[in-house]
Amino acid sequence: MARILAYTPPATGHVFPLVPGLLALQQHGHHVHVRTSPKVVDVLGRSGLDASSVAPAVLDPTPTAGHSATRSGQLATGLSDMLGRGSAEGADLDAAVREVRPDVILVDGMAFGALVRAEASGLPWALTLPSLLPLREPGIPPYSLGLPPARTPFGRARDAVLWPVVERAFGKALLPGLNALRREAGLAEFTSPLDAYRTPDLVIAMTGEPIEYRRRHLPDNVRLVGFQPWDPPAASPDYLREQGDPWILVTCSTDYQHDEPLAGTVAEALAGEPYRVLITLADSYDKIDLEKAAPNIVVERFVPHAAALQHAAAVITHSGMGIVGKATRAGVPIVAVPFGRDQPEIARRVVEAGTGVRLKADRMTPERIRTAVRQAIALRPRAADVAAGLAATDPVTAFADAVLELITDADRMPSSRATTSR
Repeated sequence: MARILAYTPPATGHVFPLVPGLLALQQHGHHVHVRTSPKVVDVLGRSGLDASSVAPAVLDPTPTAGHSATRSGQLATGLSDMLGRGSAEGADLDAAVREVRPDVILVDGMAFGALVRAEASGLPWALTLPSLLPLREPGIPPYSLGLPPARTPFGRARDAVLWPVVERAFGKALLPGLNALRREAGLAEFTSPLDAYRTPDLVIAMTGEPIEYRRRHLPDNVRLVGFQPWDPPAASPDYLREQGDPWILVTCSTDYQHDEPLAGTVAEALAGEPYRVLITLADSYDKIDLEKAAPNIVVERFVPHAAALQHAAAVITHSGMGIVGKATRAGVPIVAVPFGRDQPEIARRVVEAGTGVRLKADRMTPERIRTAVRQAIALRPRAADVAAGLAATDPVTAFADAVLELITDADRMPSSRATTSR
């Protein structure tokens, strides 16, 4: 049986989507160790996974995502945050390899320093991606802009012009810092940010249709396995099961991004409306005071999304992949209000899938929120049809099968463990 090391940045949205597949691998006799945020080590342990915290140095600097007013500024700032911990991540990945002695390594696509050291280790390794593929392909609009797919010659010309622009923008923000890490590891420099997806033995993308556009020209090393919903074990609040008006679930990001205005605007918009509203604030809990919210508004730091979705007529969300994936599989329509990161792209996919509506964060008003909720609820039949189709898929098995490909590669190596990092 193989030893598997999974490494993620200190963000719950990047580790929770791995859990079902990792548990499946463990049930088949493989040993799994997760190196991740200290906030979830105990949670993973109670769920049956061996886990340890990333090194303290990986937790600094404090993320500044959301401070810039422009999309290009957010891109540069966000990547700077992640690259700033790259050297610490690399050293931490090396330490984890020495401690765990894995046969294969899985590294989240945003842990740049760990990705570099995984490549340098000589072990079979995969990049795990709990979001959308940013790969260029005919018919796929330029990533990150939230544009609809091209359906006319003009649209195809738009894509031909903008894809290189987007690639250069990401390259300008990413390549100097990433190539510095690669030089330190003795690896060749990248010439394009997309090289990050060409280098791993596998790219395991935890998404699929309809939130992911149909791909007809996937690289040989990419596996689209589908979204694996998972929540930490926790009791469901009794009030969710009480009779009354339909529930609306509202979520802020679990990786803080200054999106508490979403909660405040929704609380104002739906006060006294014929809904019960559950607002889960996550890391925004201490950033906004909703104590005087209307009686039909319930505010929590955390409630298991799976439990809330069983009773929800709609979800209003920052457009994170975690809640969008869960809501889509549950057949609950979405009001997507993206703030940054990959969220504009995810919100666009929700619209194209017909499972929700999009509202720009800078255009958010109480009246527009109320209108968007009504529009989303009208899409419940389509959302239910999509969920029925997804129920026939098995992302957990697909994920495990992809990792088993790496294990097979490890078995074929002259020595299943490299010595580079020891």
